[in-house]
Amino acid sequence: MNGPLVSLGADAGVCVDGVCAIPEAAPKLTLISFPTCPYVQRAVIALRERGVEYEVIHVDLANKPDWFLQISPLGKVPVLKIERAGEKPVILFESTVILQYLDETLPGQRLFPEDALDRARQRAWVEYAGSVLGELWKLVQARDEAGFTEARTALIARLQPLEAEVAGPFFAGAEFSAVDAVFAPAFRQLDALETVRHLGVTDDLPKLQAWRQALAARPSVAGAVPPDFLDLYLGRLRAAGSYALTAN
Repeated sequence: MNGPLVSLGADAGVCVDGVCAIPEAAPKLTLISFPTCPYVQRAVIALRERGVEYEVIHVDLANKPDWFLQISPLGKVPVLKIERAGEKPVILFESTVILQYLDETLPGQRLFPEDALDRARQRAWVEYAGSVLGELWKLVQARDEAGFTEARTALIARLQPLEAEVAGPFFAGAEFSAVDAVFAPAFRQLDALETVRHLGVTDDLPKLQAWRQALAARPSVAGAVPPDFLDLYLGRLRAAGSYALTAN
């Protein structure tokens, strides 16, 4: 006759009559990164939300080392290296794939909803975040007022559909989600730019503005970049001659 189940804690096995099942050891996670990359920040936010240990290795994307090119087919970050005991390391690339893998395998509150339709809807807006980052890239790449004005108008148009979708305080309501994780890095770039000049791209979008502020205050978001992120990000733009950094 079997005895009672005895729990040894959230991270331990379960014992029956003194025989314990040993839980699988957590894999070692190494994130290959670039300090200002918004796509890397998605993975870091997910890791910090779940409170797991991980290692970060930064690479110089202007001078990519051979070992990095060997594991990153597209030569881009992020890359996640997963090392499980007794197995060959596995490499994942593409930020959305990494985000979904982390969400499905790490302990703790999921970022994607359990309901299939809600999950599909969030995945659609995760993809949409890439287009917002694309418009932001055009904004910071502008070299004159005409190009800057055109890019700013396009960015506002790209942001406007979100105003009707944000439940508040986060995208889907009270719970932090995957959509929050992917839009937070874009808003961080806006915050950085607005230390130099007021862009006003969310001034007429009150729900978006409140969402932006809620994300900035989230500990996982605030801690997803190095302490010198602002100097690094603005320094790169200044070196490239970005018109966005001319004070208005």
